Amino acid sequence: MARPAVSYRALALGADARAVGVIAGIYALLPLFAAVPLGRRTDHGRCAPLLPIGVALIATGCAFSATAGSLPGMAAWSGVMGLGHLAFVIGAQSIVARQSAPAEQDRNFGHFTIGASLGQLIGPVAAGLVVSGHDGAMARTSATALAVSAAVAACSVTALWRIEHRARDARPEAVAAGEAHRVPVRAILTTRGVGSGIFISLAVLSATDVLTAYLPVVGEQRGISPSVVGLLLSLRAAATVGCRLVITPMIRLLGRTALMAASCLGAALLCAGIALPLPAWALGVLLAGLGFCLGVGQPLSMTTVVQAAPDGAGSTALALRLTGNRLGQVAAPASAGLLAGLAGTAAPFVMLGALLLASAAIAARPRPGNTPTPGPKPTRHPSESPGR
Repeated sequence: MARPAVSYRALALGADARAVGVIAGIYALLPLFAAVPLGRRTDHGRCAPLLPIGVALIATGCAFSATAGSLPGMAAWSGVMGLGHLAFVIGAQSIVARQSAPAEQDRNFGHFTIGASLGQLIGPVAAGLVVSGHDGAMARTSATALAVSAAVAACSVTALWRIEHRARDARPEAVAAGEAHRVPVRAILTTRGVGSGIFISLAVLSATDVLTAYLPVVGEQRGISPSVVGLLLSLRAAATVGCRLVITPMIRLLGRTALMAASCLGAALLCAGIALPLPAWALGVLLAGLGFCLGVGQPLSMTTVVQAAPDGAGSTALALRLTGNRLGQVAAPASAGLLAGLAGTAAPFVMLGALLLASAAIAARPRPGNTPTPGPKPTRHPSESPGR
């Protein structure tokens, strides 16, 4: 709900397409410096404390974005929101990885990301209805949408109790031993499968993020109302939910490698299609297909990264994946803003199509020792306790 509301509030404060891209990029800037330290801490300690910290930062960023009266203020509080999202996601993904058997990780990460997709389904519709409720008062109604976002985020604290099992490897002596045997970041990144998983995740999230930030701008230029834009974004999210509900049988049918490559290729073609001057109904059909294709990349890249990571570095590998995501969230909106200023608002979607096409090539590239059998490899996840 907050991301499109931030774009609409920035537009109400006088932002152009380039400024919207910069504000969307600031959301990802602060997390670039915090991801690896948080991942290190989580590898050898508890995951759950990061969740309420993340919620507090998200709610604070939303609340103060609603009261910001300038574009620099909007950018600053967008950065706080992004830092909170990073803390929450590192903690949540690490819990899923740690408490899932290897054969269950594709399914469990798919179910976990359904939660995010449901938020992306409901939130833009709610933001669009609030913002479009009063014609000519976008500054006030977008601020209301951000205030509501802050309240909803704060309510999530009630669901954060007792969600983590107290594993033996979270004891102080185990933490101290783990601190003494940290796997270097370079060793994690050069491990086969980690780098490709990070790049695919970067491409998929960049497409989702720029789509969320720039579809309101496209809607303004094509005469599509905020409420319809919200419905279009939610349609994309609904298709993503549907994809993740059937991700396990798709993996059994095609195998992880073929599924990732095919989904990235389909997303590349559909994303580039947004550049065409389509009517709203055709844009909805295109976004539904795009949402289905984009739904594959995130859960499968999580499983790829955590299963490829060296022992004792699962959460750090996930944090590096999130760092790659944030690099994409900084570079993609900034590049999109530059392209939009030079060639119009359709140009960023062509750029995203090229990025997704490159990720499809990387996903399809055979790796030494990689067999085409579907499903996750039967090895113990590095963050699981011995004897699980």
